[in-house]
This record gives sequence, structure tokens and C-alpha cells, in this order.
Amino acid sequence: MIARVAEGDKEDVDLAVKAARQAFDHGPWPRLPGSARARIMMKFADLIEENVEELAVLDTIDAGKLFSMGKAIDIPMAAKNLRYYAGAADKIHGEVLKMSREFHAYTLREPIGVAGLIIPWNFPSAMLMCKVSPALAAGCTMVVKPAEQTPLSALYFAHLAKLAGIPDGVLNVINGYGPKAGAAITSHMDIDAVSFTGSTEVGRKVMQAAATSNLKVVSLELGGKSPLIIFDDADVDMAAQLAIFGILFNKGEVCVSSSRVYVQEGLYEELVKKLVEKAKAWVVGDPFDPKVQQGPQIDKKQFDKILSYIEHGKREGATLLTGGKPLDGKGYYIEPTIFSEIKEEMLIAKEEIFGPVLGLAKFKTVEEAIKRANSTRYGLAAGIVTKDINVANTVSRSIRAGSIWINCYAALDFDCPFSGYKMSGFGSSLGLEALDIYLKVKSVVTPLFNTPWL
Repeated sequence: MIARVAEGDKEDVDLAVKAARQAFDHGPWPRLPGSARARIMMKFADLIEENVEELAVLDTIDAGKLFSMGKAIDIPMAAKNLRYYAGAADKIHGEVLKMSREFHAYTLREPIGVAGLIIPWNFPSAMLMCKVSPALAAGCTMVVKPAEQTPLSALYFAHLAKLAGIPDGVLNVINGYGPKAGAAITSHMDIDAVSFTGSTEVGRKVMQAAATSNLKVVSLELGGKSPLIIFDDADVDMAAQLAIFGILFNKGEVCVSSSRVYVQEGLYEELVKKLVEKAKAWVVGDPFDPKVQQGPQIDKKQFDKILSYIEHGKREGATLLTGGKPLDGKGYYIEPTIFSEIKEEMLIAKEEIFGPVLGLAKFKTVEEAIKRANSTRYGLAAGIVTKDINVANTVSRSIRAGSIWINCYAALDFDCPFSGYKMSGFGSSLGLEALDIYLKVKSVVTPLFNTPWL
């Protein structure tokens, strides 16, 4: 037992939405100049950096994330995210339009209203700020539901927001379960937009609830089964490092995990050997230990799910090269696991495992690699490792995915849009495009009389 947290239900969501609606309709936040919102957001970012250790501890005990990684990456990135969108707050502009008739027209980009933000458990702090930051910059108020597995850091962020001077009712946090609190947010008639990150299965329910309620705007970042394609001319050490990082980072609980690795036949044997060596040397254990590279899976449900996929892989004929078992002792620890000879029809090649399980396959031609990479219902990300710019260009334009990383992997940045194709969702989580869900375009038109030109 870590802590007891209040479980919010529909009535609690109603109260939070009422507070957010009051703050939007009558409060100062949407009416402040963008520069004033930016100053408060900068103060919020300062407070996050001053409390980096407390926030990192909360995510480690809640989610099993590496404490050292939280201090060095997750929490500092949350603060940087706020600063990035604070810089955009006073640069949200409309346009003057050249009309074809005798009218003067311009557009306004206005805050959409109350936003519902539903956060996943794998990156509790980073994902919360990915949604909260652009919503604040746009002038929205919001109701935030953290994942039930990771409620603690969101409450601390709300505390810091108040200290920073964000007015009451602007940032409301409701802890609770998806079927109750989450469903109440997505179906609420007084919420104007919903941003959800999570599984494709739940994403469908979010869209259905939005459609059957008030047709609220929806942004979805959903599942992935991302391919990493390694060509014969690749630097084998770099390719092996990218592949192992791509699947084992954050214990595989990453939407863009490189869970399918396709290797051209000339490099295959050498790369497989290096990957197995790296997986066997990977240190799994206490996430507070600075030497550890992989902590426990989020909970027993996810732990059991990953192990069941490993059993499916064995039954369906994939070759288990290393791992495949829980670690001895206490906790939800799973060995880094590598399968070879995966085929697209296998469950471990089709479905998102969300754990430290890598599937390898060999290919001959560029055309085969593209075909196999695209043989998925997902389209979140992909990686390409090659020294041939023509191959890189051809493959990057041929793969149906929202982010393509060439000779790097998971190279996310605030200034670079991140969104999915196909059943990986739509709407950007990063870049200036992330503001779009929180803004509405209004056209204002007046007649022109006796004007010398249109």
C-alpha cells in the first residue's frame, strides 16, 4: 500500500466541470493577455524544477519508473513542455482575409472552452504536461483524469499550479477509474474537447461517447506496433543499440516501442547476436537503484498480460532467443525477451504487448521491408537504419506512420508534431499543432462601402 486516493465518480466530475465552466465563462484565465498567462506558466515550470525529486519519487513508487530517469528526463521535460507552450501563449493569431466581394473579414482563434484530459500510466508526468501545457496556453480550463494506476504526481502538479498563481477552477484533477470518471468526462455535455492517450480499444469508446453526447472535439493518441527496419549497410553497433533501447526503455511500456525489428539478411546473424548479448546484460531490478535499467511492470494485470503474449509466441512457432520468464523474487519483473522468426499473422507481431518483448524477422528487399512494416492496423511510428539516403527517403515516404526516425529512435521534441495514422489515432500531442484541439476559429465579417479596392 502506497497511499489511499479518493475515487471520483460522475458526481465528482460534474462538480469539477462546473468549476471549470465557471472559470472559463467568468474567470480571468481566458481573458488574460497571452503574455500574462505565459508568466504564470513560467512560474509553474520553475516550481516543477524546484520539486523535481518529489515528483520523480511519486512516479517511481506509482509506476515502477526508474527514479534516475525521472529526475534526469521525465520531470525536467514536463517543465520544458510548459515553457515551450508559454512561449506560444502570446502568439496565437488569426488572419485578415482578402474577400472576393465587398466585405472586410478576419479570423479569431479563441479557446475552445473546457477540456477533458485523460492521462495514461506509462508517463504520468510527461503526458500530463503534454496535454495541460497547450490547453493552458490557449486559455482553456480543464478537468484532468490521471490513470487509476498513477494518481499521485497529478495531485502534486495541481498543488504546484495553485502556488504558481493559476486561478481556481482552471486546472481540476479527478482521480478515478475509466468506466466511471473517464466515461463521465467523455460523455459530459459541458466539456468541449477531450484529449485521450491510451489503448485503441478505449479510444473507440471515447469517440463514441463524444459522438453521442455533444459532438465534442476529440484528439486520440492510441496504440502502436512500430517497426524498426535495419538495412545491410547500417552501422551494426548503432542499430543494435537503437533496437534494444527502442524495446526496453521504460520496460517496454511505451506506445512507440520498436516491438517489430526487420533486419536485412546480410546483417541479420551479426545483429541478432549483439541484441541477445545486450538483452542478457540488461539490469532489471529496484527502480531506485541507479545501476538498474529496467524496473517492474506497472501492475499484476500488465505483468500477466505480457507473460501470456510470451506463451502465445512460443505456441505459434516463434523462436525464443532469450528471456521469456519473470525474474525470481518479489515484484512484477520480466526478463528482456527476444523472439526471432516472427510472422505477421502471429499474435506477438499483430498486437501491442506493452512490455519488454521484441520480435525479429529477416527480409531481402526494400519492397518486402515496406510491405511487412505496413502490415499492421497501427501507424504511430517507425525507424529506419541505413546509410543510403535514397533508401531512407523511399522508405520514410512509404510507411504509413505519424513519425519516422532515420538513424535514431524515439526522437521526440516539443517542436515536432507527434500523431498517428490508422488505428493509432489522430491529433498532435506535440508541436504548435497540439494547440489546435484547444482553439476554435471564428470568422468575423463586416461590409465595405465605397472602398477604392477589395
